[in-house]
Amino acid sequence: MEDRYLFRAKRIDNWKWVVGYYTYYPDGMNNTKDTKSVIRDTSVNPNKLYFVDPSTICKCTGLKDKNGKLIWENDICDRKEIYPEIVKYHEGDWTLDYSYASGNGKGFNFCNLGFYVHERKCVEVIGNVFDNPELLKYDFDLLKS
Repeated sequence: MEDRYLFRAKRIDNWKWVVGYYTYYPDGMNNTKDTKSVIRDTSVNPNKLYFVDPSTICKCTGLKDKNGKLIWENDICDRKEIYPEIVKYHEGDWTLDYSYASGNGKGFNFCNLGFYVHERKCVEVIGNVFDNPELLKYDFDLLKS
């Protein structure tokens, strides 16, 4: 479960994902005033720091999907419903948010991620909201039938 302390975010120099430990740098440490978020890479070079886009920072849940892939905040998951769901931290627990599917926007309808990972073993990561927003588009008429 050490993975649960990891973060990932998009690097500002090439927009690729970097995984590691999150650090915050105060103003003045970089030429760009609004770039303060840093991730210390844990995979390739543990001493390398990367400035990242703060809007893309995602915390690792410490859980793995049915294929053994780590599940991150803002991942899009499939558990064989008619719509995919977004991983969110809500009221002290990791959840699958399906609010957008019911037309409520985001943050209104949740189910427990841990239950579906451990008990049902049916969660599969199919993308994330940054790289695959098209996965969240579907035919709302399917809900009416």
